[in-house]
Amino acid sequence: MDIKTKLIAAAERLFDRHGFTATGIDRLTQATGMSSRTLYKHAGSKTALIAAVLSERDRRFQRRLAVRSVDGLFAALGDWVRVEGSRGCLFLRAHGETGGDTPEIAAALSAHKEQLRERIRLIVINETGGENPALAEQILLLFEGATATAVYRGAPAVASARAAAATLVEQARS
Repeated sequence: MDIKTKLIAAAERLFDRHGFTATGIDRLTQATGMSSRTLYKHAGSKTALIAAVLSERDRRFQRRLAVRSVDGLFAALGDWVRVEGSRGCLFLRAHGETGGDTPEIAAALSAHKEQLRERIRLIVINETGGENPALAEQILLLFEGATATAVYRGAPAVASARAAAATLVEQARS
């Protein structure tokens, strides 16, 4: 694993576990075994490191959501929660901790959420045979709600959202 990959992986674990503000350079250098000089050489700045972490997180998340059905979408979210944990959306947490005033983070959030919205739109088309903006929005809200609710309810929140989504899809087909 190269230095930058190691740095991004360690930073993601720390940011996800402790938050962006609470994760300082000392904690990052300790976790990576790098000097602060090496860290800044490869990260540039903490904001750039956060943006790189979000980019890597998005890449993994989108790959996991490469499904063709609404049921598959919620199954993938259940797998994500099981493997990655259920501490909520890292993009929304980054946005919240920075007050929405950091352009790189705002752009990462916007791109991530737009990709999710588009993926759900395409899945709904596949499931129902046509555009259904209302159903796509409902599925998106169930997905986002399950992500947030899993923080305190765990996997059962995803299972409940999955069942509700199945009901909505079935209604849209009839």
